[in-house]
Amino acid sequence: METKYSAHQKSVLRFLGAVFGTALYAAGMNLFIVPLDLYSGGLMGVCQLIRTFLIQYLHFPFRRFDIAGIIYYIIDIPLLYMAYKFMGRPFFVKTVVCITTMTFFLTVIPIPQKGLLTDDILTSSIIGGIVCGAGSGLTLMMGGSGGGMDIIGLYSIRTDGRFSVGKINLLVSLFVYAVCLFLFNPRLVVYSVIFAAVSSIATDKVHSQNINVEILVITKKDSAEMERDVLKVLGRGLTRWNATGGFTSEKTEVLYIVLSKYECGQLKQIIHKHDPNAFLVAKEHVMVSGHYLKKL
Repeated sequence: METKYSAHQKSVLRFLGAVFGTALYAAGMNLFIVPLDLYSGGLMGVCQLIRTFLIQYLHFPFRRFDIAGIIYYIIDIPLLYMAYKFMGRPFFVKTVVCITTMTFFLTVIPIPQKGLLTDDILTSSIIGGIVCGAGSGLTLMMGGSGGGMDIIGLYSIRTDGRFSVGKINLLVSLFVYAVCLFLFNPRLVVYSVIFAAVSSIATDKVHSQNINVEILVITKKDSAEMERDVLKVLGRGLTRWNATGGFTSEKTEVLYIVLSKYECGQLKQIIHKHDPNAFLVAKEHVMVSGHYLKKL
């Protein structure tokens, strides 16, 4: 029997899921990647480079725990301002929570001296990539964000359609691994790239946010307030036209909306809030061109 949850209970479950995703990511990093001196891509990779510079070259006394998470949090502060100003308060709040919990877990989860699989660095790279990617994907699937390149990428999507989260993250990752190749053992760089590739694939498998979904909503109630909520909560436009029921000959309204897969739950809440008897039809994997906002 399907369990029904209220909107508040669903929000709490999504929040807990996002927090669990950050814990999963931190566990993958601290248990499999950091002990082997491997490097992540994106902004976290930059933070790892800064950590290495502070410890090895400036001799900061932080060898007993990884301060990359704290550095990541500090760098994210100006990015959080960008998130609040350009992406809105809900996104900002979720991002603050996820970055805070991720920094906490990265700091408190103990780092083994030699890693869990000391005799097989390739397996550690793959397992670490799967765990970290699954954690990142779960956080995104639950409507959260790990900050960093997510914020920069989403901002770039909104201001310049030629860029995306993936493209910008790739550029930063290329910079990180170029520096690693210059400073460290090339063998470790190869395994770091393997980790980053597996992590990216795992993230995509868990989180398919930009699967486009076509929604038709058929309602007999005035849809004006419903439309305002869709625009306010989801930031999505819609098309409305008048129709007539084929069997009842009653006047109805049909709303046409295209959004991402993981916005569908929020849309259903909005629709059923205004009309519990509304009829919804959804179709996945539709191709969209033109002015359409891709999200995280």
